[in-house]
Amino acid sequence: MEVVMTRCPAVRLGLRRLALLASVLALTGVPGASAPLDAQTPASGSWEIPLTEFGRPDFQGNWTNSTLTPFQREEGRGPVYTWDEVREIEEPDGFCPPNPGTVECGRPERQGDSNEARLSGNEYNEVYWERGTVIARVYGEPRTSLVTVPADGRIPDRTPQALAMARREAAFEDQFGAYDHPELRPFAERCILFGSPSGPPMIPVGAYNSNYVITQTEDHLVIQSEMVHDVRIIRIGEPESVPSHVRPYFGYSWGHWEGDALVVETTNISPQQSIVGGPLSADAKVTERFSFMDPETILYEFTVDDPATFTGPWGGQIPISRLHAGVYEYACHEGNYSLSAVLSGARYEEGQAEGN
Repeated sequence: MEVVMTRCPAVRLGLRRLALLASVLALTGVPGASAPLDAQTPASGSWEIPLTEFGRPDFQGNWTNSTLTPFQREEGRGPVYTWDEVREIEEPDGFCPPNPGTVECGRPERQGDSNEARLSGNEYNEVYWERGTVIARVYGEPRTSLVTVPADGRIPDRTPQALAMARREAAFEDQFGAYDHPELRPFAERCILFGSPSGPPMIPVGAYNSNYVITQTEDHLVIQSEMVHDVRIIRIGEPESVPSHVRPYFGYSWGHWEGDALVVETTNISPQQSIVGGPLSADAKVTERFSFMDPETILYEFTVDDPATFTGPWGGQIPISRLHAGVYEYACHEGNYSLSAVLSGARYEEGQAEGN
């Protein structure tokens, strides 16, 4: 069934109820419904990878990497859920009622998801959340984390150098009030950049809008994230030399084909492009791999190599599913009216404190 995404609370709640019904049908084995969870298997190989007019795998279309799988693995847990655990997490009763302030609702803890961690749980009621409905499966395995390297499924510790830099930056910011001037407000709030959804690496938002539109030509792959309408341009071919001081928000990304997989290497990442685990250093390199896992799924694999920031390389695998729905403009707050409002409110409060 094809649906259209919307931010209207009533419609979104209706769509969620349809999703719940579909889940019930799948779990009860109603004819025509999806196969039981433990009966799902990797692609049989009976399909052909779609190709562009240039003879390369065609990744174009609308996609989503929304998932219930935590980014990092719970300490002491293995890499794969049991099917009973999958049912417990995905079953319809796992959805929360639309009560204000409800955040956890039995969902797995999203350790290390800095984007969702910014939300206190009181911004919206449950109608607005769109955390995903299924556990991420990679070739039939229900994964307990999106991070798969190192073996414990957790991001390595940050280096003493990176921790010292973070302390210096925090000390500098502490001399200002949070609303002293617009540059102190985060990029996402200023509608400049959201970061992790576009990457690199491309990490699910966690709360909502983990959706993408991919456009492709012979020598470019363009990925537009729904969140804050970030657009990332990946050039395909021989990389050009880029001065080290030139650091675009998403870095310089160059792709090349290895068989049916597009491999993308990114350097020159801006220190203002913060990812889960903190900003990367000037020498960081992120390697990504896009390949079809089945007709409806791109397997996205990534590795972060930054010895100045982390005590070891790390990476993971994230299924990106075809989205049979529209992705519409994320207008944010046009003209930054909200930003001027919060700054004006701060000046008003200061005046009240001074008796003006």
